[in-house]
Amino acid sequence: MKKNILSIVLILITGITVAQKNQRIAYIDMEYILQSIPAYLEAQNSLDAKVEKWKARLDKEARAIEVLKTDLTNEKAILTKDLIEEREEDISIKQESLRRLESLYFGPNGDMYNLRKQLVKPVQDQVYNAVQTIASRKKYDFVFDKSSDLVMLYSNKKHDISDLVVQMINIDQRRQAKKDKIEAKKSLLKNDNLSDEQKEKIAKREELKKKKEADRLAKIKQIEEKRKQRLEERANKRKLLQEKRKALLKAQEEARKKKEEETKENK
Repeated sequence: MKKNILSIVLILITGITVAQKNQRIAYIDMEYILQSIPAYLEAQNSLDAKVEKWKARLDKEARAIEVLKTDLTNEKAILTKDLIEEREEDISIKQESLRRLESLYFGPNGDMYNLRKQLVKPVQDQVYNAVQTIASRKKYDFVFDKSSDLVMLYSNKKHDISDLVVQMINIDQRRQAKKDKIEAKKSLLKNDNLSDEQKEKIAKREELKKKKEADRLAKIKQIEEKRKQRLEERANKRKLLQEKRKALLKAQEEARKKKEEETKENK
């Protein structure tokens, strides 16, 4: 009976091992990918600006309430009971209003959630679509997100497809920009009968598009340069740590030898 159970366990272990060998696994660094997409950075900056404005308003309201509380504390001795209750009620109303405003801005379905969905989610969806396309083409069974709550104690760089995702998104964006350019040319050909003023407006729009595309490419280049710099800094840090470790081991070895020599001399 025991032999049969052992045989079943061995078969299961062997089956799992074989299955694992046939599985293809990759991972991405979502934070790195998003930081490499100018559209996401622009959306995040817009969101951050709104959040700062909301926080400033909430802080202003909170400070005003604190002033009312301080004034009430200082003047309580000279106020009648009815006036004290009136002011306390006024403070309570303002506090409740502040809580509602905070919920309106930062609640589960508040303005921040809706604005994030409007600005950031399309870019995140683009990333997910790119990941799915790559996983399908490369026949990956699993794709993990290194920047999520998943604990990755070790990750081999060869399984990182983050750069591949960024490249795919950039290709899609360039393809879309090319389509837009072709459509713009077609539109110009169709509108030969436009007035000079209308043609000037169209030309300005095209110039603005070109400027935005140039800015986008410049940002991509800047991001790539920063990433390269970070990688170099990490490599230098690793090298420095290795040198320090070697020096420490050498010092420990020399101290050990010295101690052994002193022990021999004492004998």
